[in-house]
Amino acid sequence: SCYLKSRIMHFVDYAKIAVKAGNGGNGCAAFRREAHMPKGGPSGGDGGDGGSIVFEVDQQLTTLMDFRFKKKFNAERGEDGRGKDQYGKNGDDLVIKVPLGTVLYGLEDDEVICDLSDKEDRFTICKGGEGGRGNIHFKSPWDQAPIKAEKGTLGENIELRLELKLLADVGLLGYPSVGKSTFISSVTRAKPKIGDYPFTTLIPNLGVARLGPEREMVIADIPGLIEGAADGAGLGHQFLRHVERTRVLIHILEISDSTDPNRDPWSDYNKINKELVKYAPHLSEKPQIVVLNKIDLPETQAFSAELKDQFKANGIELLAMSSYTKENVTDVLNRCWKLLENVSD
Repeated sequence: SCYLKSRIMHFVDYAKIAVKAGNGGNGCAAFRREAHMPKGGPSGGDGGDGGSIVFEVDQQLTTLMDFRFKKKFNAERGEDGRGKDQYGKNGDDLVIKVPLGTVLYGLEDDEVICDLSDKEDRFTICKGGEGGRGNIHFKSPWDQAPIKAEKGTLGENIELRLELKLLADVGLLGYPSVGKSTFISSVTRAKPKIGDYPFTTLIPNLGVARLGPEREMVIADIPGLIEGAADGAGLGHQFLRHVERTRVLIHILEISDSTDPNRDPWSDYNKINKELVKYAPHLSEKPQIVVLNKIDLPETQAFSAELKDQFKANGIELLAMSSYTKENVTDVLNRCWKLLENVSD
């Protein structure tokens, strides 16, 4: 239990925060104290502008952990104007760095405000208030000594919901313990925790598979999904959002040794796809490569031909591979590459 909590805590992909830009500084009403000048003339400077709130992508970040405990962010206020024509200093912008793939939602209306999906993305979400004018601006022929000065305006503020959606070319789907982590560890340098018990993968893992000098793709190992995931069952439901960013899906199946009589590759395939559609209907349009894993095991070999015929009868090509021995793994990757070449971003 402690291990589970600590692992998930270090991968945070959801946060609610409040941000406020700095208020503008107030203008000053002041006068020179010089000989032979009535009241010396106006000399109050303007207030400085308040700092804005800016979100910026930082490719070194991988989670929203920084927002787990700090919930309020305020930019610097503009300084007030002073006498002797001195203007107040502008407040510094507050730059909030977030991982690539972070989406900003307005908490009030839940509408998307900004999708930071490019490494160069930078977005000003709250503009700082404007500094008020000092009395040097209000001198006129009929008012040589104005005492009027303006207050600075308030900075904008908003409550936000932040969601991190991993960016990947390929996403791995499947029930827990079907071999997704073994697959990504065999084709990339990712080192996920691997075990023979459910929910070994507690956080999404990213890796880069290289098929040649100019052929590489980013693969995301999504924690195992189960029936009811879209309604909150299991661990994988909180990571369904990461599937949205992938361009191609590899749906990994196995001949389960579970005592559950309803578990078999065909039922697993249909249940997981129902969860995807329930979460976001457009996910059904993503191309899928369906793969029967653990072909190195005798029980899998015994039923693979029958399963291929069952899937073929429903218009689906079922490939077979072994993540453990790497049998046919390269063929699966090459099939992914061909699909990626024909899929728009």
